[in-house]
Amino acid sequence: MDHIARRSWRTISACLLAISALTACQKEVTEHANTAVLQTVVTAPLQLSTSYEREQTYTGTIRAGNTTGVGFELSGKLSELLVDSGTKVVQGQVLARLDTRLLDAEHQEIQASLLQTQADVDLATSTLKRNLELKKSGYVSEQLLDENRGQLMSLEAAKQRLQASQHANQLKLDKSKLLAPFDGTISQRQHNLGEVVTAGSPVFTLVGNVNPEAYIGVPVAIVNQFTPGQEVNISIQDQTFIAQIAGISAEVNPISRTLQLRISLPKDARVINGEIAYLHQKQTVAQTGYWVPISALTDGIRGLWNLYLVTTNSDEAKIERRDVEILYTTQDRAFIQGAIQANENYVSQGLHKLVVGQVVTPTTIASTR
Repeated sequence: MDHIARRSWRTISACLLAISALTACQKEVTEHANTAVLQTVVTAPLQLSTSYEREQTYTGTIRAGNTTGVGFELSGKLSELLVDSGTKVVQGQVLARLDTRLLDAEHQEIQASLLQTQADVDLATSTLKRNLELKKSGYVSEQLLDENRGQLMSLEAAKQRLQASQHANQLKLDKSKLLAPFDGTISQRQHNLGEVVTAGSPVFTLVGNVNPEAYIGVPVAIVNQFTPGQEVNISIQDQTFIAQIAGISAEVNPISRTLQLRISLPKDARVINGEIAYLHQKQTVAQTGYWVPISALTDGIRGLWNLYLVTTNSDEAKIERRDVEILYTTQDRAFIQGAIQANENYVSQGLHKLVVGQVVTPTTIASTR
């Protein structure tokens, strides 16, 4: 009987302990349910701006200060090509030669004619001198002397004509050598050895090594912002230069409808002919709006965006959604306008954790300028 009583007492004790534990848990849950934990959000006040500054980028190409097609002034057959594409040359260096065998033969012929004419001149001069001496003794008539003088003058004229032909022949020989007009690099070869080239036909394209320039088109509406001599920012690949406007075109490009700026780059700029150049120009736009971080915006409808504001009513701070329009963006900021007012507090980050109408605890930081 005592054994049965002890078992009953243990069972009653276990039940009482279980009831006490359940009561304590229920009290703790009730206390937690009555204590609301609000989401903390970071906010910043909206500050009105009457304008914003934007950076426009215009594109163009790099051209060397001197780029030309180099060719012969005479027609003929190419007998030597001394350089090729990629070769660096200096002013006066021989680039190519024409076949000059015909000119050499012509030179020899003229030289022989000159020797013959010179012999005739010498003979006519000696004859005239003798006849002048004989004239003193009355053995020669005036008629004969006139004939001697005329013959000598004719021979002198023939000699001058041959000397002019010799000079022209020498010029043709000199011009049969193609010389570099300035220091530069051969960018292209248009003809091959043995080809017959016409006068003026480019054999090489030569690009100068100095005075690189950028040619960039800008809209007519903003061309008055630029003046010759003005310094501008130019970027080419990963390089940035402070360049100077050398000239402004006076004619609108019929295709791009832009005016071309000719911009001189620093002489030590390491650029390649034909590279893309970018002109960066800042402009002030008179437009009211607000600067906010891009992280404070979410997608809206009909091309608009949403900005979350924190409004306080009856000592409660709630989330409101407002439609806004983006006017301009930078890498991390946006200039906006819409259903917002100055000094209203917007949520600057953590939007994915919030819903409209949610009660939150705001923490204010400095505004974005």
